[in-house]
Amino acid sequence: MNTLASSGARCVALLAALSLPAWAQAAPQAATDDTFLARPTAERPNQEPAIQRAEQQKSSAERLGALRQRFGQAPNIVVVLMDDVGWGDLGVYGGGAAVGAATPNLDQLAHSGLQLTSAYSQPSCTPTRATIMTGQLPVRNGLLRPMLPGEGAKGRGLDPQATLAQKLSEAGYVTRAVGKWHLGTFKEAQPQNVGFDHYYGILTSSDDYTAWREPWRNPDLIADPVRKAWAAKGETMAIVEGDRGEEAKPVFPIDNDSIRFVDEKLTGHAVRFIEQSKDSGKPFFLYFATRGAHNDNYPHPDFVGKSLAKYPYKDVMVELDHRIGQIRDALERSGQLENTLLFITSDNGPFAEAFPDTGYTPFRGAKGTSYEGGVRVPAIAYWKGTIEAGRVSPGLFDLTDLYATALALAGAGDRLPADRYIDSIDQSSFLLADNGASRRRTVYYWAGNAFMGLRIAEFKVLVRDQVYQHDDTWPRNSPFQGTLQSSLYGGKLFDLLIDPKEEHAMGPLKQPHIPVLLQAAKQHAATFKAFAPPVPVLMQ
Repeated sequence: MNTLASSGARCVALLAALSLPAWAQAAPQAATDDTFLARPTAERPNQEPAIQRAEQQKSSAERLGALRQRFGQAPNIVVVLMDDVGWGDLGVYGGGAAVGAATPNLDQLAHSGLQLTSAYSQPSCTPTRATIMTGQLPVRNGLLRPMLPGEGAKGRGLDPQATLAQKLSEAGYVTRAVGKWHLGTFKEAQPQNVGFDHYYGILTSSDDYTAWREPWRNPDLIADPVRKAWAAKGETMAIVEGDRGEEAKPVFPIDNDSIRFVDEKLTGHAVRFIEQSKDSGKPFFLYFATRGAHNDNYPHPDFVGKSLAKYPYKDVMVELDHRIGQIRDALERSGQLENTLLFITSDNGPFAEAFPDTGYTPFRGAKGTSYEGGVRVPAIAYWKGTIEAGRVSPGLFDLTDLYATALALAGAGDRLPADRYIDSIDQSSFLLADNGASRRRTVYYWAGNAFMGLRIAEFKVLVRDQVYQHDDTWPRNSPFQGTLQSSLYGGKLFDLLIDPKEEHAMGPLKQPHIPVLLQAAKQHAATFKAFAPPVPVLMQ
């Protein structure tokens, strides 16, 4: 047995030691609609088991069939991924003007569609973006943490044959990526070479273009011409553009002044693509990833001081709200709004170390952590005339689910890869059926290759703690410079409905619940034995 397979086997052996009493076993789904007691089933041997909801799945399929007959093609799919925007930044989540920046366009989209209150990302940007494109947890695709400056020029990229963009392209879609990529900068890893027909955007993280230029951060670079020139070669300091098979070329230089116009340019490009797609006769997949609101924030001149708070992050939130409104307006103006799923979310929670240039979450922790503040993100699904307006759901939705869901909407569910484990669940019926319920029973929390815990229904168990306050780091609270440690007696259990801030671990009061959660962890560990991951896995 190879090393990786041995690692997976050890994970299973550790969890197999758990002895579950009969009363702790999950009940059949037919007996209850309680997701805590549900018994999901795998539709494929290499896919995360899903709760079977026959009536809503039938209703959703009928609705999709009627739409295809009406429009003569599969629906368009637009995914908008904001950067470092917190769960509490949007007005419909209790933020908006209350936290310094009104978000009327986002709020209206939520009121006119489905607002998800328990949607989950990964703890940071590169892992989340990879999960959307692969339908796999980072521990399976190998992209475990954000790529630092220069790292994207070599190493691991996405499998070009298995990305969501490639699968949709094979299904007849026009595929377009606009905005932040951060999944590799070398030619073969760029979007236009892993399934997208065309790419226009920034290959790496916003701060890679600007942070090093700030005199207060790096006077040794700014005051030294030789070092400054050296630092400028760390990344391609520009918006780049390219077609399939090409290496993307710089088209708009980025510095600390021009970066103010990046989101405007990204949106303009996306709007033109939408308008040009009107009469193409083919459906499209548009992946639109904003520059904002990643620190450091440099709002467009038209938005400086436009937020109630007047801080750069808040001004950028007002700008992003406006830009997303422009995307929606372009779909409506071109007559495509009623045949388009518009899904809006964020790649992780707010980056707390950048305070005050950061967003807001009401939960514990922030970007880089497996606490709710790091991974529970805003998510809105809008489809005029198809998704029932005014829905608010606490049902679990993992951003990996976008992969299988999009393929199902495209009528291409049979294109799901069969040679690897897929963590994605088809949630199309959850989104489309009136009063639809989530088909996901379990959300898994990972930090790099370390299993942190899981959530089922309102209960979350963490088998590891993150310690990220140290006297020798700057800032002192820094998850990206933190450490992990195993929890004594198997973990901490939280009830997220009464304790969303994870302040009161309730293990001693919830003894009947813990074995059910740990059984799910055992089943999760078994998938790494059947499908060996590219990195060692730490389950316990």
